[in-house]
Amino acid sequence: MSAHDNVFPPLRVSDPRAFGRVAVLMGGSSAEREVSLDSGRNVLEALQARGVDAHAVDGIPALVDALVHGKFDRVFNILHGNKGGGEDGVLQGLLEAFEVPYTGCGVLASALTMDKIRTKQVWMSAGLPTPKFVRLSPGDDVRTAAQSLGLPVFVKPSSEGSSVGVARVVDEAAIDEAIRVAREYGGEMLMEQMIVGDELTVGILGDIALPSIRIVPKGEWYDYNAKYIADDTQYLCPGLDGAQEDEIRRIALAAFRAAGCTGWGRVDVMRDRASGALTLLEVNTAPGMTSHSLVPKAARQMGIEFDELCWRILEQSLPEAATP
Repeated sequence: MSAHDNVFPPLRVSDPRAFGRVAVLMGGSSAEREVSLDSGRNVLEALQARGVDAHAVDGIPALVDALVHGKFDRVFNILHGNKGGGEDGVLQGLLEAFEVPYTGCGVLASALTMDKIRTKQVWMSAGLPTPKFVRLSPGDDVRTAAQSLGLPVFVKPSSEGSSVGVARVVDEAAIDEAIRVAREYGGEMLMEQMIVGDELTVGILGDIALPSIRIVPKGEWYDYNAKYIADDTQYLCPGLDGAQEDEIRRIALAAFRAAGCTGWGRVDVMRDRASGALTLLEVNTAPGMTSHSLVPKAARQMGIEFDELCWRILEQSLPEAATP
C-alpha cells in the first residue's frame, strides 16, 4: 500500500479512453514560453505512457484552430503566464465558449490570481495574512512609496509570473534599477514589504494541501534562474514540522479557496525568520511540471509519482471532479 491511500480518494477512472482526445496546451507567447514547453513535454509523455490519447498543442491560436475542427475532447492546460499564456482567464473563457472541459481554475480565479494586488485584497478581506504593500500606477512616486513601506521591499509587475521583472530594493540606490526592471513589463506595479525569512510553497491537489516545500537557494532569493536553471537550490519537503506544517497547509488551502481556485495549483508563502509568522505571497494556477518543479516533488512525498499526478489533474476535467 502506498503512503497516500488513506489521504487521496481512489482514481475516478482507470480506462484512458474516458478522457477522449486530449490537447496538452503548452508554449504560447508569454514571457514563460520556454518553461511551459518543458512542462508540457513532461506532461505529454506521462499521459501517453498511461495510454491517454494526448497531443501537444503550442499556443492558443493553434488550439482555436483545432477546436473549430472538433479535434479535442478536453484540454490539459500547462500554458504559463499571461498575454499569450494560459493563466489569466482568457483561455478559460475561450474554452467555456467552446464547451470544452479543461484542467485547473476557472475564468474568475485565473484572472484574479494573475493580478497579485487584487488577490492580496481578497485575502485581506478574508482575514488571511499577506505582506504589507503599495499599489503603484505608472507615474507614481516610487521613492515616496518605498519610504512609506520601509526598506527592504520587492517591486514587481502586478501580473507576471516566474519572478520575471522582479527587483529587490534593499537601499535607496537600488530604487532606480527596480523602476527600470519592472517598467519593462508595463502597467501597474506592486511594491511589497520584503519578509526576511524562509520561502515556502504549498501544492494543492483537489481538496488536499500537499506537504510544504522550503526553498533554500544559494543566492539571496528565489529568482527565475534558481527556479528553472540552477541545480544548487535545495528543496526541503516537508518544509516545516509539526503544528507549523499543519498551519501552513491550512492557510494555503484557505488562500486557494478564497481566491475561487479549484483543481490544482500552488500557493507561495513566506515565514518570518524572527517571529515565525506565515504570510501569503501569491497563487500559481498552472504551476511548472518540469524536473525542478515543486508540485511533483511534494506529490512524490505523499507517494504520488509524476504520471499519477498528471492523471489525477486530468481527472479533474471530468464532470463533478473539482469541488468548489
